[in-house]
Amino acid sequence: MTDLHFRSASDLGRMIRRREIGSAELTEHFIARIEKHDSKINAVVARDFEGARKAAIAADAALARGEVKGPLHGRPFTIKDAYEVEGLVSTGGHPAWKDNVPARSATAIARLQGAGAIVFGKTNVPFLSGDLQSYNDIYGTTNNPYALECGPGGSSGGSAASLAAGFTSAEFGSDIGGSIRTPAHLCGVFGHKPTFDIVPKRGHLPGPPGALSEGDLSVAGPLARSAEDLGPLLDIAAGPDWADAAAWKLDLPPARAKSPKELRVAVWIEDDFCDIDKESAALLTNAAKALENAGANVDWQARPDFTLAEITEAYLILLHSQVGAGMPEKVQAQWRETRANAAPDDKSHRVLQAIGGTLTITERAIWKEAQARFRWKWHEFFKSYDVVLAPVMMRPAFEHDHQTNWHKRVLEVNGVTRPYMDVLIWAGPAVVSYLPASVAPVGLTGAGKPVGIQIIGPHLEDRTTIAVAGMFEEILGGFKAPKGY
Repeated sequence: MTDLHFRSASDLGRMIRRREIGSAELTEHFIARIEKHDSKINAVVARDFEGARKAAIAADAALARGEVKGPLHGRPFTIKDAYEVEGLVSTGGHPAWKDNVPARSATAIARLQGAGAIVFGKTNVPFLSGDLQSYNDIYGTTNNPYALECGPGGSSGGSAASLAAGFTSAEFGSDIGGSIRTPAHLCGVFGHKPTFDIVPKRGHLPGPPGALSEGDLSVAGPLARSAEDLGPLLDIAAGPDWADAAAWKLDLPPARAKSPKELRVAVWIEDDFCDIDKESAALLTNAAKALENAGANVDWQARPDFTLAEITEAYLILLHSQVGAGMPEKVQAQWRETRANAAPDDKSHRVLQAIGGTLTITERAIWKEAQARFRWKWHEFFKSYDVVLAPVMMRPAFEHDHQTNWHKRVLEVNGVTRPYMDVLIWAGPAVVSYLPASVAPVGLTGAGKPVGIQIIGPHLEDRTTIAVAGMFEEILGGFKAPKGY
């Protein structure tokens, strides 16, 4: 079973249930993989191998008695270090929390554990999950298994790297700026950003340990090596938390299409506002054509009734109003000065950050109305189309750059130097509109770097975007393991 570590979590679960492999054997297999390969990747940063071994032995004994804890019975998981896990150091990448050992797991993770998952390690994140690179002062830098000189993305970078290197059966991440989708794209795995607020985020760091408020825009969702795994993991983790559980239940509609022939697709790969790498664009176009050749009704010109520039402005302002809360007065003063000196038509990243970080209550209400109007325009658009295919970001994996001032970082795209913060642009439309978006790998560049396609769908129709990710997997082959692992 030399390829055991690259099988889907669903396949591994079936093997356990059929007694073809034991949970203890599978857990030892993943532990051996980590001990052999993780020194050069640095993905799994906090470990509970002994606890996992005991839990796996207990899971095998229970199965021998005919007892099944749940649909994830005996499957070993690593979990993004943004989530609190009972009894396991959970830092969020923040040195102040380096000794935080929670007494209870985050809601979503507790649900996975209640379904039988065995959490045997935490995967690396940036400081407070606040970057699209994964490094911090506690655990250092995580490398991309496909190109060690590059990052795996962030903030769920350790999660995606762990999957790509074959260290775990599945993972669970979070996303406010592409933090599930970007690592999935950069590491050649599948990811799903759920519809806003269907998966509880209590126990996510940030906020601080013990916080009950869950914030705006951000979501919690699964990553995996197969689209087959995304739906079951979402089903287990989703549903109302304590505040709503007495009255509400989640009942997501079925996928709009079971095959490409039933599918209406809009393709939004090219946009002058955020040009993407030509090699990436070719792979995305090839994927869309493959779906079309499989029978999908594909419209290459359709767009919602707004521009990428318009929705990006709203997204970045609301994003910075959320993540900028609680920043020290020194930073707030800099933002106020930047905003006061900016030209009225200046919509650079620096200025939009300053505006978002200093929004008044009245201004935020105005931007929330703009957000609602974008959501309505998506609603109208999805009466004619089932999904939109788009890039995840403007290029494949890039080399580490840990300058603390993001505005000094740059990335090259098609020979042109671009602001680093452009990595947020294609992530924004689904976030600010509260929409589900899945990512499926669609191929490798000439340099062997993965490229993923973003599948944006209607509000609460998560099953549709996951189904389309599965179609791409079937047509194009899905996950392709990095060389040397």
